[in-house]
Amino acid sequence: MPAFNAISVEQLARLIGTPVCPTIIDVRPDAAELLPASIRRSAERTDDWANTLAGKHAVVACAHGQERSAGVAAQLRSEGVSTEIVEGGFAAWREAGLPVINAAKLPPRDARGRTVWVTRARPKVDRIACPWLIRRFVDPDAQFLFVAPTEVAGVADCFGATPFDVEGVFWSHRGELCTFDVLVEELGLGGFEALEHLAVIVRGADTARPEIAPQAAGLLAASLGLSRMYSDDLEQLEAGMLLYDAFYRWCRDAVDETHDWVSHTPKSRAK
Repeated sequence: MPAFNAISVEQLARLIGTPVCPTIIDVRPDAAELLPASIRRSAERTDDWANTLAGKHAVVACAHGQERSAGVAAQLRSEGVSTEIVEGGFAAWREAGLPVINAAKLPPRDARGRTVWVTRARPKVDRIACPWLIRRFVDPDAQFLFVAPTEVAGVADCFGATPFDVEGVFWSHRGELCTFDVLVEELGLGGFEALEHLAVIVRGADTARPEIAPQAAGLLAASLGLSRMYSDDLEQLEAGMLLYDAFYRWCRDAVDETHDWVSHTPKSRAK
């Protein structure tokens, strides 16, 4: 049972990747490894960023879940922000064998602390799946730019954006792997078993190999349907977030569940 105003690493791991995940604030200075979905903030400058958490639920992590995170959490609560600490801190997360992100693998951030990504316009599968993955597991505030294929390289150079799912860049297809696979592997997120399962489905849908996962054909159909429903790529991305939230929860919680109309038919009363 977690201590007062604390959350266990196991509980937090269940929330990461879902729309109800709290804002995870890592206050360790110059950490080489990060909690998934966390943002880095200075413990000594809480007043500078506390107002950005208005109306949110926050979880603060330090090295061992002691004075540093407890103090920041107390300051945030005094500002009206519902806040817990990670019980045992980053050390407990590591000890539990949970996935961590290599900070050196992440792109540079803009003046607002966001990673900025750019790709081709009119997304279908990978270019919606990857932003979902980044926002749910890497950077909740990540910005995505959709531009004409010929403009991707120039926009990346001019605006410091990281190109993805285009030829000749680091974050793109490799052999039989799609860009989603590469992100999961490079960022060290394979420890989330549901994410590994989802990666196979995305790969099947994105590379015209629906036979590798029975759900791939359904994901492709839903993705193509969304692309016809929305002319605005960012609106399509917002709608696609819900689609991938549902597939992720199925991979995590419902792969063994079956459904048929008989199971919901009321039993006749005995005469």
